[in-house]
Amino acid sequence: MKSTARRQSYGVKGAPYAHPSPTTTLKRARSAPYFFLLPAALLFTLFFALPIGYAVWLSFRKVKVSGLGLGAGARKEVWAGLENYTDALTDSELLHGALRVLGYGCIVVPVMLGLALLFALMLDSEKVRLAPFTRLAIFLPYAIPGVVAALLWGFLYLPDVSPFYFVLDKLGMPQPDLLDGGPLYLALSNIAVWGGTGFNMIVIYTSLQAIPAEVYEAAKLDGATPSQIALRIKIPMVAPSLVLTFFFSIIATLQMFNEPTTLKPLTNSVSTTWSPLMKVYRDAFGEGDIYGAAAQAVIIAFATLLLSFGFLRAANRRQKQEAAR
Repeated sequence: MKSTARRQSYGVKGAPYAHPSPTTTLKRARSAPYFFLLPAALLFTLFFALPIGYAVWLSFRKVKVSGLGLGAGARKEVWAGLENYTDALTDSELLHGALRVLGYGCIVVPVMLGLALLFALMLDSEKVRLAPFTRLAIFLPYAIPGVVAALLWGFLYLPDVSPFYFVLDKLGMPQPDLLDGGPLYLALSNIAVWGGTGFNMIVIYTSLQAIPAEVYEAAKLDGATPSQIALRIKIPMVAPSLVLTFFFSIIATLQMFNEPTTLKPLTNSVSTTWSPLMKVYRDAFGEGDIYGAAAQAVIIAFATLLLSFGFLRAANRRQKQEAAR
């Protein structure tokens, strides 16, 4: 027994095995989470924090041209201060693009979230048939890339190749041009609603599935109808999911770029500055003004952050007021 205990207390070369002290063990335990967070922190710094910092730095710079701009040292990057921001805030094209996106968002957000809530309530009903297939069919458009979806709908909007216009022509019905004027907002909104409703529906439907069945049973014992259960129990209990989907929808609306850019070759109604991000892209890569484009991008990011923070704060305040009641 003594020899066995002696072999266990000594290492390979006969040296006694040194157990780590409690202080060392505590330090290792405290530093372990940071090692797990290190890869995510590096990726966040390289692909998120550094690009943002570089864009902010560029927004305060400009190119100073000396003479004819020829020769070495004729073009220098100098400090511009708030000049780029002043030019961006007084740019009428950027303002008009923001107003167009605002009108687009007033159509997309209510319709998309309304349909998502309606589909989620229908799928959560006891009388629904083929729920897995229906859920997949509603969600499937979200899996299609935005550029592909915009291109698909763009050809369906073209009178020369669209089967819908062929049917309307055979029936002798009017054929509206959805890529010109006011109908363009409806055409763009339809693409966003078709592609985004499924994702929001899944978020709301998941929240509905988390509601305990005892709540429904108690409501049925009290004589509540399915419509009353939906309006007075289901919708109030999925309010956090509605807030989350509304928050995501606002961000996606402010970042609108793919749909109008894809439809631009199909119509003259979509300019290169139709949305704020399209103007940033044109100024940076079309006109070579990366400094002014950086300032515009920072303004758009700040506006998105301000609107998102304001909305979340208002939603949290309302939830606290309702909880206090």
